[in-house]
Amino acid sequence: MATPLYLPVILGTPRQGRRSEHAARFVLEQTQKRAGVETELIDVRELPLAFNDAGEQIKIPAFSDQMKRCDGLIIVTPEYNHGYPGLLKHALDTNLEEYIHKAVGICGVSAGSFGGTRVIEHLLPVMRELGLVTIFTDVNFGKVQDVFDEHGGLRDESFVRRVNGFLDELIWMARVLRHGRENIPPA
Repeated sequence: MATPLYLPVILGTPRQGRRSEHAARFVLEQTQKRAGVETELIDVRELPLAFNDAGEQIKIPAFSDQMKRCDGLIIVTPEYNHGYPGLLKHALDTNLEEYIHKAVGICGVSAGSFGGTRVIEHLLPVMRELGLVTIFTDVNFGKVQDVFDEHGGLRDESFVRRVNGFLDELIWMARVLRHGRENIPPA
C-alpha cells in the first residue's frame, strides 16, 4: 500500500487525573510501531469545541480535516457511570460525512473489573449512526490502576498481545474499507 493508513487515537475525556491517558499513550505507542501506519493522539481536552450550537454547525476545521483524512479511528475512553464522556460525544458529533465507511476500534478504560465494557456497548450504536464500521475486537483496560504505574509505565505485559490483536483487526478492516471507498462506487 503506497499511502500509509492514517489511524489517529482519540482520547475521550478532558478530566484531570485521567488514568485513561496512560492507556491512550500505550495504544498510540503500539500503533506507531506498525509499518504502513501513521497515527497521532487527538485529545478532546485540546479541541476548541464551541457550545453555542449543535452537531456539524460547530465543525472544527482541523479536527474535520483529520477525520476526512483518516482511514479509521481508535477511541480510548473511560467509562463514567456506565456511559461515555459527554465531551467525547460532543466532539464526535461535529462531523458526519467524514466518518462514512471507515473503521473504528474502541478501548474502554475503568477502575473497576469490567474494564469499560459498558462504555463500549453504549458507543456501538453511536458509531453505527455516524457511519463508522466497528471492528469486533475491543480492548478493556480493567482496574487500570493495576495495569499502569503512576507514570504510565505498563505493569501488565498481556496488554501488548491484546492491543496487537486489536490493531491487526483494525488495520485489516481499514485497508478493506479504503479499497472499497477508492474502487467501488456507492450504491
